[in-house]
Amino acid sequence: MTLTEQSLSRLAERVSQSAFDGSRLRVVLLMDLHDGIQQQFLTAYEHVCEQMAAVPGHISDQLCQSIENPAQWLITSEWESAEPFLAWVNSDEHVDMVRPLSACVRDTHSLRYTILRETGSGPEAAPAPVGLRLQAAPRIGDGIVRHALTFTVRRGSEAKVAEILAGYQSPQARVDDTTSLCRTSLFMHGNRVVRAVEVRGDLMSALRHVARQPEVRAVEEAINPYLEQDRDLTDAESARMFFMRAALPAVHHVRPHSAEPGGLPPADGDEPGVRRHALYYPARPGCGMALARLLARQDAAAAHDPGNPVYAATIFQRDDVVVRLVDVRGSLEADPARALGVHGPRKAAVLARLLDHTALGSDGRLDGPADIARLLRSTDMRLVTDRRAPQS
Repeated sequence: MTLTEQSLSRLAERVSQSAFDGSRLRVVLLMDLHDGIQQQFLTAYEHVCEQMAAVPGHISDQLCQSIENPAQWLITSEWESAEPFLAWVNSDEHVDMVRPLSACVRDTHSLRYTILRETGSGPEAAPAPVGLRLQAAPRIGDGIVRHALTFTVRRGSEAKVAEILAGYQSPQARVDDTTSLCRTSLFMHGNRVVRAVEVRGDLMSALRHVARQPEVRAVEEAINPYLEQDRDLTDAESARMFFMRAALPAVHHVRPHSAEPGGLPPADGDEPGVRRHALYYPARPGCGMALARLLARQDAAAAHDPGNPVYAATIFQRDDVVVRLVDVRGSLEADPARALGVHGPRKAAVLARLLDHTALGSDGRLDGPADIARLLRSTDMRLVTDRRAPQS
């Protein structure tokens, strides 16, 4: 193994998830159609294909039908990298484009993979197309899938919403033999709510399991009057559209500190003295992904820094909403630059250019430690509840 390969391998032990390595992306969408609607679905798909030709970063796709069950279909698509796919799939354009397809579908399951290796018909590996990259090294995860939801509530209702969200009974952690809920962390920043979940096993199975629990349904109904975006949970399409727009995908996860060289690191927050925080970074219009990429690179660069107080960090991003979930040793304010993700020359200035002006001071600058400490305090979200399942 070369020195570069060794370096990539060591980094992969810590960066277990990233949408920013430039690798080609394969997306797999499994669908179960309503009975007798196959031709309508095919017509809708062909219409979507015409529009997809103009989507930046999209390379190709395939539509497949099961040979055993005509109601089961599969769409695979290839993208230049994860970034253009995420920009599209999290946009209102995507919601409108796939609405005719969604009306035909009883159930869906989306899977996303970066391409690690390719082989042709011969024994040698096929080279990647010019200008397109393969994933450099396998990432080593911890079996945990991370996801978040975000939505806003009406101004003036924040205290009532926090009371409702903090007071519910935790659902049963076990979903099935292979899937279980590990942790739910809920934060607020002004009138914005962020609910981050950690799941061992299949994320979609866990989310469906949670949605069926009576205690969770009661909470969702209780906060309905306070939501800025109306929804009707008794209407499947209304609920689906709400949660589609509320999805806040994890785009990067790093755990700087391993248990031992070459070994799997312990689960996030397992070490005594580690506390969980969520930092909210409102981006300038159109700068959300660039801001998330900056924070991801900073967290990856700090992965081998023994002075880094950040025990683990997950970046969630959708459009111009960027949230960084950090598990920190000791006080968040002990090292504001590292905690905020702007340690190093000119990093604070770059962050300032990507943040919405409302997050900065009157002069819109981050010139020194005092400015950085102030920004850290303003981005730190209020913890509403942080629940861990037994033995997770």
